[in-house]
Amino acid sequence: MDSVSVEPSLAGSDSSLSTTSQPVSIKAIAAAVAGNALEFYDFIVYSFFAVYIGQTFFPLGSDTATLLASVAVFGVGFFTRPLGGVLIGAFADKVGRRAAMILTVSLITVGTLGLALTPSYESIGIAAPIIVLVCRLVQGLALGGEVGPASSMLIEAAPRGKRGLYASWQFASQGIAVVVGGLVGMLVSWNLPHEDLVSWGWRIPFLVSLALIPIAVYIRRMLPETLERPSERSGAMIVATIFKQHTRYLALGILVMLSTTVSTQVGNYMTTYAIQTLKLPSTLAQGVTVLGGTMTFIFSLVAGYLADRYGRKSVMIWPRMLLMLSIVPLFMWLSQSKDEPVLLIVTGVITMLTSMSGAASLVAIPEMMPIALRATGVSVIYAIGATVFGGTTQVIITWGINMFGAVAPAYYVVATSMISLVAMCMLPETRHFDVKR
Repeated sequence: MDSVSVEPSLAGSDSSLSTTSQPVSIKAIAAAVAGNALEFYDFIVYSFFAVYIGQTFFPLGSDTATLLASVAVFGVGFFTRPLGGVLIGAFADKVGRRAAMILTVSLITVGTLGLALTPSYESIGIAAPIIVLVCRLVQGLALGGEVGPASSMLIEAAPRGKRGLYASWQFASQGIAVVVGGLVGMLVSWNLPHEDLVSWGWRIPFLVSLALIPIAVYIRRMLPETLERPSERSGAMIVATIFKQHTRYLALGILVMLSTTVSTQVGNYMTTYAIQTLKLPSTLAQGVTVLGGTMTFIFSLVAGYLADRYGRKSVMIWPRMLLMLSIVPLFMWLSQSKDEPVLLIVTGVITMLTSMSGAASLVAIPEMMPIALRATGVSVIYAIGATVFGGTTQVIITWGINMFGAVAPAYYVVATSMISLVAMCMLPETRHFDVKR
């Protein structure tokens, strides 16, 4: 456990680093968020079309086996996140936030291009799923290194008293990605017959993002840098320091991310759940995606505002407790009714409460870290949490539904929430920490 405090007096203890004295405009922050949203869009759109991607690349003879193979490859993308977090996070702390953010959006381009253009299993055989697997690994590497630099820039750029609101855009941007992915999915579903959707229509969302990525690269090149000059430490020294001196906060941060990641993946899985378990129309399922993304966007910003007003810990804890207590009855109601309005209600509640607690977490975690190590620390916490818990969630709940019934995802959320609540209570309140010195 670490013995190094992250009180305000130590937040900027590395003399080789400082933040720019020039204010960062809201337009520049919006540019950073737009790039982040685009990267998350590329990553999560896979989960929205998991059923069709499975039929294209993993023809294993049964619907359940095909879907399990598809979501397993989705999960593989999480396993390069820690590597991306360590390498790109340290790069951001050594060289700067902007350069790291340009690198991540470039990597996501490579992964997305491969997914969009890989021929089916019928066309090239075993090479097809192998290529998809590699593309998912590259996408995971990019996203593992994205959150740390972007969160650090938002925290460091925020005016006094508005760090919560600024940093909450990190989680809100994921909601934007979900909304756009859902809208594109709905348009594709409405305008293509099922055979075309399975054959090639699912590729359209990936091609759409490829057309937008050059814009994201351009606007990120225009971002100001909140890290004024490079660090004299090597990347290896930065990584070693964060693990040696801040072990306690790394562990607590990862446990906090446990429930957020699991709940987020359950929310993302609702599209597949509606199609595969409830046997509802695919167009409606994509509509659920749009609702979930909208709730994430709105309530992340609400949480950021409340975190500035009342503190980070209360906004983390109370929504998580409400979700833990309500999710089992909600899933029981949904599994018994199999009703479209009930599906919308359940999805709305899950995404609302998850986004509030998660957004507050992504404010507090960067604030705990000293500026010299912030991007690395946040990247490692987010990447490991997402890998260990998020990367396995969709496989676990797909298997759980098959073994124990339609309420299985709710029990998993309850179990992980109990663990995270303990960690949340152990975190310091960071609202008054000085993150710029």
